[in-house]
Amino acid sequence: MNILVTGGAGFIGSHIVNTYIEAGHHVTVIDDLSSGELRFLNPEAKFYGIDILDPKVSEILKCEEINAINHHAAQISVSESVTDPLFDANVNIIGTLKLLKSVVSLKIEKFIFASTGGAMYGEQICFPASEDHPCQPLSPYGISKLCAENYLRFFNEQYGLSTPVLRYSNVFGPHQNPHGETGVVAIFCEKLVKDQKPVICGDGEQTRDFISVRDIAQANLIALDRTCNGTFNVGTGKETSINSLTECLVEISGKNISADHGSARNGEQRRSVIDYKKFHEGFGWKPEVSLEQGLIETYEFFQTQTA
Repeated sequence: MNILVTGGAGFIGSHIVNTYIEAGHHVTVIDDLSSGELRFLNPEAKFYGIDILDPKVSEILKCEEINAINHHAAQISVSESVTDPLFDANVNIIGTLKLLKSVVSLKIEKFIFASTGGAMYGEQICFPASEDHPCQPLSPYGISKLCAENYLRFFNEQYGLSTPVLRYSNVFGPHQNPHGETGVVAIFCEKLVKDQKPVICGDGEQTRDFISVRDIAQANLIALDRTCNGTFNVGTGKETSINSLTECLVEISGKNISADHGSARNGEQRRSVIDYKKFHEGFGWKPEVSLEQGLIETYEFFQTQTA
């Protein structure tokens, strides 16, 4: 299969590219490298360094005879979405819509969309949250992802396009960017490797559903199945507090370092955990990488980066 991965030089995208190539697919990548890095890109993938809003994207889809699109290019910062919701909407909504229009005109049959489980459900009323949980995102980022999901449903109903939506919980692993607000695991790993104290926002009892990027890549491989269509949570169904996460990482590092506590973030969700039962029952997917194993892999990756 000829697959286009947008954002394929990024954290999650680069792992998906590797998984697709290992499965025997031909992969083309579009990435403007605003957050992605060429050093993470599989050399067997064909690379185009352009933005998804570039009119040339449609020409690339036609030239490369693309059969399926895996859409991971996005504006992913919650705080930046609050500061500049127009930019967030332009990338996450308009960018997705332009891709969808090209898909229909070229009769491409599959469009896999990376969405969010963590930001989609807002302050949860059920734990873990299923796909039927009310969607009440607290940020423009979550709102833009929900809007894109609605467009995908329209294109599915109107044109018969297969549009699996994967709502991720908190993804971590090698290649994750340790700078900025996202990716607490990457941020803390880099701190510990440099013998610096991790700083926990608030009391640290806020919980998240941490999932290895390797499990995410496998979910995207399954999503290529022609029968895979609809919205699916991709998480572990397990809550882990930031305090527990930090303790585990410190133990893995083997260093005598204790974390500091800083101010809590405004509007941060207290608890976030999602139910993957629907994806498991429909297509057999389940998380295979334990939290500890995933943290070990991530910490060892950051050790190599600072060696």
